[in-house]
Amino acid sequence: MDGGIIVKYYKIMKSKDLITKEDIWNAVVDIMVEYNFPTENKMANDTYLVYHYYSELESGGHESLLNWGKWDIEKVGILKYLNDLTSILERIGANDYSIIEKKYGGELWRLFLALENGEIEEDVFYEVIKKADSDYYNLNEELGRLLQTHFENIYTDLIDIEE
Repeated sequence: MDGGIIVKYYKIMKSKDLITKEDIWNAVVDIMVEYNFPTENKMANDTYLVYHYYSELESGGHESLLNWGKWDIEKVGILKYLNDLTSILERIGANDYSIIEKKYGGELWRLFLALENGEIEEDVFYEVIKKADSDYYNLNEELGRLLQTHFENIYTDLIDIEE
């Protein structure tokens, strides 16, 4: 919400620019990069969460997710964040990823905050990071394929397509 007006997070594109899976991927990513999480649009919020989860885990693991997602987590609280993230992961068929976040998410957030406050040694945090990242990477990039399918299923809800 912005001053009582619902801000829509979609763009207008020509159908000729959305022919391939790569076109759709790029269009949805463009929207998610500019998205101002959270809004009242649950589908867009969920897509934002799962896209940024994937993006951060692929670029720097759970540490990157916590560093870059800190403000998003603080906006909604860790319990809602993890509940929403694991729910969208399950809805797109990424159950194994959901299990990882249910297993490590809360503990990683607690350790992340404790490390930031100087309450624990780095080794304690990185020991859990290593386990969570290992579990994630052992799934062999399945999430990217599932996310592509999700984007293909929802892109028309984010993009106004003109002929």
